[in-house]
Amino acid sequence: MARKILVVDDEEKIRRVSRAFLENEGYQVRTAADGLAALKMVAEYKPDLLVLDLMLPGISGEEVCQRIRNSYNLPIIMLTAKGTEADKIKGFQYGADDYLVKPFSLKELTMRIRAVLRRGSSDLPRADVLVYNNGLIRIYPEKMIVEQEGETVDLTKTEFDIFYFLASNPGRVFNRDKIAERVMGIEFTGFDRTIDVHIKNIRKKLKLKRGQLIETVYGAGYKFRDDLNE
Repeated sequence: MARKILVVDDEEKIRRVSRAFLENEGYQVRTAADGLAALKMVAEYKPDLLVLDLMLPGISGEEVCQRIRNSYNLPIIMLTAKGTEADKIKGFQYGADDYLVKPFSLKELTMRIRAVLRRGSSDLPRADVLVYNNGLIRIYPEKMIVEQEGETVDLTKTEFDIFYFLASNPGRVFNRDKIAERVMGIEFTGFDRTIDVHIKNIRKKLKLKRGQLIETVYGAGYKFRDDLNE
């Protein structure tokens, strides 16, 4: 069955050409021109991925992203004319899985859509449940759920995949490129701090009293700690 994409942008040309190109690539595509319509279509259409412009009339793209994150586990690729590193960091903090700066090529958009959707069908080995730190952390890979001390932690799709990959290899150090390649796919073209920003967001949501679950190994990368109960 074709994957369903919702493209949200206030520019009619972008909606039209994106829909035509993506449909030619085999996707089912619907479009919306503003934030309110986007929220309604997410609920009704139930897309597999959302392509979301930040500069929307009425409800902003940022607010749309945050509302969706509160209710759905839906991958989001942000579209925006704002291309500074600070803007990209802000986009990931809102909950985006990827970020594309206008003007963009439709081939690149398609590549990024494929990469994000592929994470959901990753070939990472999936255990039934991973338990760490004397039961304080539980990971349910098939459900894409992380629990900390019995409470579900709200992670984006990309945050979950990064956390699960590191937790599946406790104590091993991985640099940014290896994490991006393994989790995001070989076509990933994110800016240098993409992984850093996602890990920063994970740390805000997941932290034990004894320390950070994801430790920075300076000059080398990151590792997951499973010894914080000691």
